[in-house]
Parts: sequence; structure tokens; C-alpha cells
Amino acid sequence: MRETGKGARKKRREAQLERVRRICAKMPSVSEKLSHGAPTFFVEKDKGVFTMFVDNHHEDGHRAVWLPAPAGLQSALIGDAPATYFKPPYVGSSGWIGIELDQIRDEALEIHVREAWELAARQKKKSRKRS
Repeated sequence: MRETGKGARKKRREAQLERVRRICAKMPSVSEKLSHGAPTFFVEKDKGVFTMFVDNHHEDGHRAVWLPAPAGLQSALIGDAPATYFKPPYVGSSGWIGIELDQIRDEALEIHVREAWELAARQKKKSRKRS
């Protein structure tokens, strides 16, 4: 018998969050904490966000990750696969991408997470040099 309702939704949410945690844990020097109510992954402790897990943010229906992307990638991905990629609120104007977790395989998700980690790590290094 298939589970429905809140219990099933919570199990699917937890399974997707564990998937994201497993992929993020492969990156060096990762920390996780709640930020703006969402499980958020940082390069080192609280330095540079590279992935946020969001589940139905403001009732938008997305169970997704938001992450920074190289310049120009956001529009290309959304144009090629609009069921998988979207422009997230708040950070989308800075080029971040939203990825529907039910629409992407682990291998492809890991590539995006690694790129996001590298971008955040580079930004962290640049800000240290300016200090």
C-alpha cells in the first residue's frame, strides 16, 4: 500500500535531503547549518554558501537545491531543460540556479554541486586577499 499525505511527503523530503547531504559531503571542508530556515552547505565553517536545500519555499511547489552557477549557465540550462532548472527567488538575479531534485540524476547533480563549491571557494579566496 502506497503512503500518502504528510508522512509520505516528509519521507520523500528526508530522502532528498539525505541525497543532497551525501553529495555535498564529498566536497572538501564542508559545513551545514540552517540559514533562512533551509539546510545550507558552506565552504568551511560559515564561509561561502554553495548549496541550499529548499522544500516548497513559500508554497512554490519546488523540492530543489539552489546553487551558484558560472556566468551565463543559468539561462542556458533553463532554456534547455525548464522542467529541471529554474531561476530561484532572491539569488536567481545573481545567476544562481534552482534544480528540481526529482528531475536530475545523482551524477549530474554532483557536477553542479562541485561547480558551485568551486565558485564559492574561489570567492572566499578573493575576499581573503582583499582583507
